[in-house]
Amino acid sequence: MDSDKNQALERVDHEFRKLLGSLSGGLAPQDYAAAATDWWLHFMSAPGKQAELQQAAFKSMLDLWDFSARAAQGQALSPTPEGEKDTRFTGSAWELFPFNVYARAHRLGSGLMQQAVTGVDGVQPRSQQLMEFVAQQAADASSPANFPGTNPEVIQKTVEEKGANLARGWQHFLEDLERTQNGGEAPGTEDFRVGEKLAITPGKVVYRNELIELIQYSPATDTVQAEPVLIVPAWIMKYYILDLSPRNSMVKWLVESGHTVFMISWKNPSAADRHLGMDDYLSKGIYAALDAVTDIVPECGVHAVGYCIGGTLLSIAAAALARRGDTRIQDVTLLAAQTDFSEPGELSLFISPSQLAMLETLMQKEGVLESSKMGGAFTLLRAHDLLWQPAVNAYLKGERAGMIDLMAWNADGTRMPARMHTEYLYGLYLNNDLALDRFTAEGEPVHLSDIRVPMFVVGTETDHVAPWKSVYKVDGLVRSDEVTFLLTSGGHNAGIVSGAVHPKRRHRVRTRAASDARLKADRWLAETEVTPGSWWPTWEAWLRRHGSSKQVAPPAMGSGNYPALEDAPGQYVRQR
Repeated sequence: MDSDKNQALERVDHEFRKLLGSLSGGLAPQDYAAAATDWWLHFMSAPGKQAELQQAAFKSMLDLWDFSARAAQGQALSPTPEGEKDTRFTGSAWELFPFNVYARAHRLGSGLMQQAVTGVDGVQPRSQQLMEFVAQQAADASSPANFPGTNPEVIQKTVEEKGANLARGWQHFLEDLERTQNGGEAPGTEDFRVGEKLAITPGKVVYRNELIELIQYSPATDTVQAEPVLIVPAWIMKYYILDLSPRNSMVKWLVESGHTVFMISWKNPSAADRHLGMDDYLSKGIYAALDAVTDIVPECGVHAVGYCIGGTLLSIAAAALARRGDTRIQDVTLLAAQTDFSEPGELSLFISPSQLAMLETLMQKEGVLESSKMGGAFTLLRAHDLLWQPAVNAYLKGERAGMIDLMAWNADGTRMPARMHTEYLYGLYLNNDLALDRFTAEGEPVHLSDIRVPMFVVGTETDHVAPWKSVYKVDGLVRSDEVTFLLTSGGHNAGIVSGAVHPKRRHRVRTRAASDARLKADRWLAETEVTPGSWWPTWEAWLRRHGSSKQVAPPAMGSGNYPALEDAPGQYVRQR
């Protein structure tokens, strides 16, 4: 009887959390309530901090009065001080009264909000981080650039077009609302179809199971390097970010450089796949793909490449295989992939026991985490660039941003099975089990120190998903003969998908032998010379140095055990 009562109460709690999650967009309000309470109690007991904030507010008031007086006299004044830049207020229209005053007031108010929530003695670091995030969201939302009556560019456009821009904007809003409700495609993606304009490097699907398709790409040279390249992309994204347009396809470039390339294409899971966990992604994913690759290209080691959390999974697989004495992986390349999650960057805002409990509740019914939930979190991290500015352009100015290949890929989201997502977030992000030697795979402990093969590790300077200093920490966890760390300009996606030639890219690279002392990240940055250009040629030269240098005839497309099933890009990448 008590058991039935407890189960009924648990169902009530579950339904309430589900309702709360649906109202909050999947965010856990408990975290923010606790952070606000922590900040408020300490702020109220800090008269020195209060006095500091009062002085700052008075100084800001005097600044605004002086600025307003000069602006009202007709002077063209930039609302941002010289040397600072705010893309919202860079146009000449923002230098005119009263709009420059609106912008100046917003800038000063935003600064006061950030000052209020930072540097309060006794506040827990996570509470301060959450309060800073809330303050930034409030600042982004309240920008005068977001409202038609305080945005001079919108007013000017409305006058010039006699309101036609607002009519178009309203139509855009209705289209987006309908698409959100019905799960339609983002405008412009119809011009970027997979297999037609994206993911068009020729190849064959040579293996398929319930979790992956394995693509073998057709050779583009008369001879190839003996050792094949196996790429493990993240399962939270479609693989073709590495095979976008011909100008920036890493796959195409590798093939044309004389490499035999294989790519894992993950299934887009549904509710029926809710039971799939990390062990399945190892056994049915990497291990199954490795079996196929070494059957098609026998008697050769494999260059294994992992991107984002695909790289995390590859690290786990490499360590587990090394522990078993499996030597098929001859070197490992990690692209923007973390193995130590003690400093996960801005995504830590969405990782806490309360947040994960909320996500588990939302996933219990559907069996998967929808891509919209993940996409919403990333959008909040860059709300001005990804939410407010696009909204102003589309709904107030009536202008649709042109679609590009990377944006089309980003709109082509994937789901994640409930079990795997929970295991990943708890075991790696929350508990950092992999770096602390507590992680298990298929019932066996995983120690990254078992990895002894050469490694090439890439971090990106402005990565908010896998901060480069976090990526760099793998060098302290493995016992590789050598570790080459490369830091490239750009972010988590654009920095990796740079193309072989990129005039705006730069990179730093340094190799550490096993006998060399490991530098701390800041010292590594200070002492490593900058090289202009894309990092791709540097990596490809590394692949050649770590191969056998043998030039051989291209292998057959598939084998007797793994016959070609259909043309690339296959079926799984098209799943929605």
